[in-house]
Amino acid sequence: MSDVIANTGYDVVVVGAGAAGLNAALVLSRARRRVAVVDAGEPRNAPAAHMHGFLSRDGMPPAALLEVGRAEAAGYGTAFIDGRVDHVERAGPGFSVRLTGGAALDARRLVVATGLRDELPDIPGLAERWGRDVLHCPYCHGYEVRDRPLGVLGSSPGAVHQALLLRQWSEDVVLFTHTLDLTAGDRERLTARGVRLIGGRIKRVTRDGVSGVELADGRTVPRAAVFVFPRMVPNDALLTALGCRTEDGWVATDRTGRTSVPGVWAAGNVADPRAQVVTAAGMGAAAAFAVNADLLDEDVDRAVQRHRDAAALAGGEGR
Repeated sequence: MSDVIANTGYDVVVVGAGAAGLNAALVLSRARRRVAVVDAGEPRNAPAAHMHGFLSRDGMPPAALLEVGRAEAAGYGTAFIDGRVDHVERAGPGFSVRLTGGAALDARRLVVATGLRDELPDIPGLAERWGRDVLHCPYCHGYEVRDRPLGVLGSSPGAVHQALLLRQWSEDVVLFTHTLDLTAGDRERLTARGVRLIGGRIKRVTRDGVSGVELADGRTVPRAAVFVFPRMVPNDALLTALGCRTEDGWVATDRTGRTSVPGVWAAGNVADPRAQVVTAAGMGAAAAFAVNADLLDEDVDRAVQRHRDAAALAGGEGR
């Protein structure tokens, strides 16, 4: 780490070493850019034993993917710094990336891939089982709990869609209405789809051989797994502090991840809560292509200016 910190000037600093950040670093390093990745070691999917829906990587543990990704990027010269970015400042045409502890990295461009955090409802038992038998994404985990008794916790309006969707994986799906105010249309759609509704407040999620949902009235409904729709909050403090424009609570980007602040890109869940691992990796690659093109324009402009200066100097000496 000390050798990396001592060499502080980079074409690109990538903040975050999840799938988006690593793929951005890989593409940029292969383009022979000087790249540093700063990562605090807090991946969103750390509680999950396996990830799914990623071609050629289906079923791979998330930590194993990150380990392989780091090794691949490092093989092309990417520098890795285990630490946290405290803040970013403008420094001439580029940026000064300040790390917690005082060190700083100079960067011509910045890719922020800091992800998001899942805020769970205040129901006892959820956090302890999160990523194991308390789940949120049917596409990520539905197949693994197929044909088993499933529950959906009615803690947000997204629970209705979640319950309707989960019927593709199981014929035994219960929606615990909890605090949810279902419309007549919701009830009709759920009933028609074969989703059973159970009213009453949820007291806690239990684990005694099998998962269960305990209600405030004392009933416990056994379930093999329960799904909950968390509140997804982007880890975008670095971006908003730089003045990046937001829309509906998320940093606004173009299709390449370019933000409203020149020289700054955002990739992965920090910009798109729907992005799965494979999607985030693609977003990182798209950002890398755009960043390299932006750097190329700057490199060419500088080369042209040097060429003109040299020609002017040669002309002056010839007189």
